[in-house]
Amino acid sequence: MKAIVTGANGTVGSAVVTYLESQGDTVIKWDRSKVPVDDYWAMHEYVKEHAPDVIYHFAIASNPTGLENEGWIVNYNWPSELAWIARQQRIKFIFTSTVMVWTNDAKGPFTPESKPDETEGYGAEKIRAENQIRSQNPDSIIARLGWQIADSAGSNNMITFLETQNKDEGKISASSKWKPACSFVWQTAEALRNLAKSRGGTYLVSTNKDLNFYEIATALNKKHGNKWKVVENEDFVYDQRMIDDRVNAPSLESELEL
Repeated sequence: MKAIVTGANGTVGSAVVTYLESQGDTVIKWDRSKVPVDDYWAMHEYVKEHAPDVIYHFAIASNPTGLENEGWIVNYNWPSELAWIARQQRIKFIFTSTVMVWTNDAKGPFTPESKPDETEGYGAEKIRAENQIRSQNPDSIIARLGWQIADSAGSNNMITFLETQNKDEGKISASSKWKPACSFVWQTAEALRNLAKSRGGTYLVSTNKDLNFYEIATALNKKHGNKWKVVENEDFVYDQRMIDDRVNAPSLESELEL
């Protein structure tokens, strides 16, 4: 399989690139300095030249380049245009969204039928982008992701959060009343590659079946040599789990050996 990947240096994008290449796939990393994301025809010709089987869109406006209205262009216009280009060229398009399309007041666990309710910020931007992508290309795959767990700190993932909180506060305060949507990043990568073979639609990618945050933090602490102080609380009450039986991946529990 040949894939174009945007946001290839991010937490999920880099993991997907590594996994695709391990499976023998050809990966083309989108370089925004060479292919401008506000030039439709440049993007069209770039995709046509490489003729991929799938486009994975992970990029967000995290590293400004000085482009006017860059946030809107990167988070909304670019994926919209790519969805249309993929439709015209008969290429599978996969757009990664987020569990943050639901507010903390929403009632989980969430399923593909659960209606998003966020009206502000990052989650609201993702909802708008999702809706535009569906209108541009109904065959698109929209994959809502949870919190990612990597092997180490240094990127936007749960280990970084735990390391930082333990360093700053001398402990990790973890609620046993919060069941987060989350996955190891390599589980997400495998699931996204499998979704390239699926029909268009909205999919929920999270492997936490029933663990609360205290249980997860405790298990990760053990996995990383018990170097943190994990303290249980009940301050945050929220079932954020995402359940989608169409997404086949080993459970978080099995990966944590629980």
